[in-house]
Amino acid sequence: MENAPLPDDLTLTETGLAPSGGRVLVLACGALAHEVLAVKRANGWDHLDLQCLPAKLHLYPDKITAEVEKAVRAASHERIFVLYADCGTGGQLQEKCKELGVEMIAGPHCYSFFEGNAAFAELSETEFTAFYLTDFLVRQFDAFVWRPMGLDRHPQLRDMYFGHYTKLVYQAQTDDPALDAKAQDCAARLGLAYERRFTGYGDLVPFLAKAAQ
Repeated sequence: MENAPLPDDLTLTETGLAPSGGRVLVLACGALAHEVLAVKRANGWDHLDLQCLPAKLHLYPDKITAEVEKAVRAASHERIFVLYADCGTGGQLQEKCKELGVEMIAGPHCYSFFEGNAAFAELSETEFTAFYLTDFLVRQFDAFVWRPMGLDRHPQLRDMYFGHYTKLVYQAQTDDPALDAKAQDCAARLGLAYERRFTGYGDLVPFLAKAAQ
């Protein structure tokens, strides 16, 4: 599996990623698969098994907690770590993880833990008019932003949705000029100023390191 190609974004969005073997399970959102696999491979953590739920669950956050519970109860690994932040569940996911006896990554969402939760908390005091994208969301901008908001059919809604935002912040996990150019285009389409901020993997790395112990 270590030499298998990375899953494509459509698969990660629609169906996720099945576990492939390992003592410790990292149960993650499909939007984080590339990052988890990159960190796993870089550190030789072959005993970590990655399972991803469909990234499209973020369009229906009320379903996340039940799907995580279902996957945790079905798993037979020695230990399980949940790589979802709160992600719009209103604290329900955290309570469920406590009930199930599994640890989840801290933070309100992936924008926060990619930035680093402490740093993001400071930024949020002054950056409340920023709209964030990660590598995955830049690649899947149309599927997760443009079409679900109906902007492909009703572009006049853009200013109603985004009129209170001032800039788009691209939190780059990797240095990819093509993604940078696409993120700039996303900002232009939304009528927002553009800022690229290289975050790398942020708090994802220590969380996975703890899981790998």
